[in-house]
Amino acid sequence: MSLREVEILRKRAEDFLENAERLIGEGKYDLAAFSIEQYCQLILKYKLLLKTGTYPRTHSILGLLRLLSTLSEDVKDIIEDSNKILYLTKIEDAYIGARYLPRTYEEIEVREMLRFVKEVFRRVVERV
Repeated sequence: MSLREVEILRKRAEDFLENAERLIGEGKYDLAAFSIEQYCQLILKYKLLLKTGTYPRTHSILGLLRLLSTLSEDVKDIIEDSNKILYLTKIEDAYIGARYLPRTYEEIEVREMLRFVKEVFRRVVERV
C-alpha cells in the first residue's frame, strides 16, 4: 500500500459524490444513483486500505461495512438498524440497477439516497 494509492481512492470517492450532486441538478438520476454507490464503495475501500493495508475486490457495500465493523462499533450501528439497512441496500442495488437494468430512478429517491449518505453514512465512516 502506498500513500498515493490511499489518496487516489479517497479523492475518487469524493469526486463521485460531487458528481452525484451535479447529476441530480441536471436531472440525470440514474447516473446520480450510480455515483452515490461508487462514492460509498470507494470510501469504504479507502478506509479499509488505510486501517488494514488492504481491501477485498468486491462491490458489496454491506460486505465492506461488515469488514469495517470489526474495527468500529459505530459501523455496527449502521448495519444493524433496519431503517439504515434499507438505504444501504437501495444504494448497493444501484451498482447493477443504474448500469444494466431497465430501471429508472426518481428524483425523490436519489435525493434521499444522497441525504442519507451525507448525513448518516459519511459521518459514521469518518469516525472509523
